Amino acid sequence: MKPQFSSYSGARERQLVRCADNALFPPKRRQVLQVEVNDAQRKDAAEAVNFQGEFRALVQRAIELSPQEESEVILKLKEDLDRAYEQCCGLPGDNSETKAALRKLLDIVMRAVWRGAADDPAAQTNLREEEVARATHFELLEHPLVADLIRPDSPIEPDELAATLLSESEAAVAAALTIFDEDQLALLSRTAEELLQSLPASAIPPSAPDRLTQLREALELRHR
Repeated sequence: MKPQFSSYSGARERQLVRCADNALFPPKRRQVLQVEVNDAQRKDAAEAVNFQGEFRALVQRAIELSPQEESEVILKLKEDLDRAYEQCCGLPGDNSETKAALRKLLDIVMRAVWRGAADDPAAQTNLREEEVARATHFELLEHPLVADLIRPDSPIEPDELAATLLSESEAAVAAALTIFDEDQLALLSRTAEELLQSLPASAIPPSAPDRLTQLREALELRHR
């Protein structure tokens, strides 16, 4: 019997979805059992519950900011909000409202940071660059694959990375490839090519060769 996956999965369950009946993964890994799915769902749900407690604490810290707050306190809150947004993007369920709230909190904190840089042109330049980078990063995080990859406890093991990328959509892979440097891309490209060469043509998912081409093209762009 095939395992029953949820509609809004978390990071652990998503990796099981990628592996299930997927010839790109080793036989044992692709044979996903319902007990594995249940365990992943339980852990993903527990993470979501813990996150809500952390989120409420972040809201309280933002509310309690004073106009004369020390810069160290403001910068620490900004760092924690950025990290919370990353985590939120990988949680199960529909987290659009929480992400919107986190963005609003970041706007509040960034206004305080900008006030502190009012007389420093160099600091203002750095802040503008930071805000552009944050917007780009948040856009990439709309792809669950990116959120799953950057987790400190990513469910995507290093030896599953090539198979995972070959299994994803073009847009998700394009976003994910921005994470890797040139050496990592070269290794991923070689590993993905060797993986496809090791399989009979009939077992290769139809989109996998296109994802390999995408890896190669990304690597070529880094060479230029």
